Amino acid sequence: MTLLRIDPSAASPPYEQLRMQLARMIADGKLAAGEKLPTVRQLAADLGLAVNTVARSYRELEADGIITTQGRRGTFVRSSALDEGARSVPADARAAAAEFASTARARGLSLAESTRLVEAAWTPDARTAH
Repeated sequence: MTLLRIDPSAASPPYEQLRMQLARMIADGKLAAGEKLPTVRQLAADLGLAVNTVARSYRELEADGIITTQGRRGTFVRSSALDEGARSVPADARAAAAEFASTARARGLSLAESTRLVEAAWTPDARTAH
């Protein structure tokens, strides 16, 4: 996350600067719903901050309902469709996902390979190229 900058001379503490920047990036769509955030340790190392500083920012964003931590899976930008479970996802999207997963498994693709295919198809350039 090279877009983040912490100013040690700023009036607001580093955890608040980080919290505000992440919240703004999420509100502006620069970080999409469901997107995985760096680990606390990784972001702390990237920004030269203490682990507890980043952890506090994440805790406050989670308390605000902006991000969600899912144990060992990591921390993600909150997505009502993903957080509320499959019942909030349209039936046709669930059916398409189930069909794709079945086809991918039948072809011997791993979850990572299948995910890369979906990510590649998701980009505007990939959709118009077909």
